[in-house]
Amino acid sequence: MDEINIIQLFFFLLPAVIVGAISYYFFKMHVDNEEKLRRFLLRQENQKTALPIKLQAFERMALLLERISPGKLLLRVKPSNYSKEEYEQLLIRNIDQEFEHNLAQQIYLSAECWNVIKTAKNATIGIIRKTGMSEDMDSAEKLREVILTSSMDQTSPTDAALEFIKKEVRNTI
Repeated sequence: MDEINIIQLFFFLLPAVIVGAISYYFFKMHVDNEEKLRRFLLRQENQKTALPIKLQAFERMALLLERISPGKLLLRVKPSNYSKEEYEQLLIRNIDQEFEHNLAQQIYLSAECWNVIKTAKNATIGIIRKTGMSEDMDSAEKLREVILTSSMDQTSPTDAALEFIKKEVRNTI
């Protein structure tokens, strides 16, 4: 008789255990979905405020690259009464100042994008130094002329970096 009562008790409890397990499963699923929805809404809200700041950082980096591109830099910074060495240093100082002015923007950019910008800056400085080291360079005007001519013949490092930034912006939006 005892065994029959235990078996009957088991059969009475089995539906309750099944209903309890299913209820637990659905409740857990509901809680997980609510958590995912909350995270999604929070991320969406953060993106509303972060996206404009990030886009502004990209704009500032594009402006930096435009300002340090050899062609635009040489048109903006005239050789006046400088020697070749002084003019070379003035150009490099201008590039460094522009770069330092926009240094804080790196926190809004990917590491890869920031490295591309730094590489473009360093390559531009390298072009100026390499051209200045040439033996037939005897004046600031000649230095300016040679750099301008070479920048028209080949793609500048800043143009390549600007293309990278444009690709980043397309991926961000």
